[in-house]
Amino acid sequence: MDFIAFDLETTGTVAGVDQIVEIGAVRFQNGEPVALFSTLVDPGIPIPPGASAVNGIKDEMVRGQPKVETLLESLCAFCEDTPLVAHNANFDAQFLIADFKKHEFPTPRGVILDTLPMARKVFPGLPNYRLGTLVQHLKIPAGTFHRAEDDATACGRLFMEMFRRISVNGQPAQLTNLIALTGKPAAYFPLVERKPKQLDLLGLL
Repeated sequence: MDFIAFDLETTGTVAGVDQIVEIGAVRFQNGEPVALFSTLVDPGIPIPPGASAVNGIKDEMVRGQPKVETLLESLCAFCEDTPLVAHNANFDAQFLIADFKKHEFPTPRGVILDTLPMARKVFPGLPNYRLGTLVQHLKIPAGTFHRAEDDATACGRLFMEMFRRISVNGQPAQLTNLIALTGKPAAYFPLVERKPKQLDLLGLL
């Protein structure tokens, strides 16, 4: 199955108020990463010490990096209509939705799959279902936790492990089975259209 695993690092937990500081998206084909969209992002606001303590990203690291509005079009082109996978996907999706709406850019069209509720069903009985716990339990190679590219890659490998486990008699799981495993209806980014700007009539005179 081809899919894109993605992850964000942010200045806080409130989409539309806090800002993205790092984007990581990894395209998987035949179970292996084959393409990468990874960048730090200048949030335009100071990064709180509490956020830096979690992800290690500090103001000097994002100074001079691209603003999110310069990245949305290329991110959408990278994702296209490929299924999207994230751990606690609603958190990351809401931050992207806020920026896609604010800057009026078209959104990726692939279904969004959340590995968090999926893992609860595939691996019952674990003490918790944090990405780090699952990665350690499954002995999945991992990089630096709470960095977007590494977490996206780990999430993709977690997804592939679950995909293999729910495949039956060598037949790969279908997308409908994967959606059902999330326990929720299929999730997508909302359609966003660029609104026509009002003409500055005085400027035309």
